[in-house]
Amino acid sequence: MGPDPQDSGAAGLAGAFRAAFSGHPAAVAIVTAAGPDGPAGITASSVISVSAEPPVLAVSITPGTESGAALLAGEALAVHLLTTANRRLAELFATPGSRRFGFDMDWHTAPTGEPVLRGVGTVLLCKPLDRMAAGTGVVLAAQVQQILEGGSSAPPLVYRRRTYYALDDWSILRTRT
Repeated sequence: MGPDPQDSGAAGLAGAFRAAFSGHPAAVAIVTAAGPDGPAGITASSVISVSAEPPVLAVSITPGTESGAALLAGEALAVHLLTTANRRLAELFATPGSRRFGFDMDWHTAPTGEPVLRGVGTVLLCKPLDRMAAGTGVVLAAQVQQILEGGSSAPPLVYRRRTYYALDDWSILRTRT
């Protein structure tokens, strides 16, 4: 017998959908862009690889926030793939109203204008291709123009049930043969 069917009402389905994805681990990234009022950025667990040739990724962005609006309007994006060493950065960029890009944060501006954080796993410098409204969000597809190794060799940071986790060699599921 399969999983129990959920209430087909909109509220019941939305709650079941949130619960399903809350239990599904996702890699954590910070997406940044130059905004009209300075650099902007968000923590995202919705970054996906779309194509390798050409290299294209997609990310879901909430347009109703100042940072989301800046990212959607940006002409260039930096997608920072985070490691466990970047947990505090993930928390900072996930907190509404937090002070980002202060003097105490190690970052610089790329030649194409987007803010780039130092000390993260990998940074993908991207050019937006297309934006598609999807429910309350906007899916932004972007072509990767350049890949920068960030210098951190710590394990990748993942998110599940509102908690950050490390994905390391101890996480490998070994099967018996």
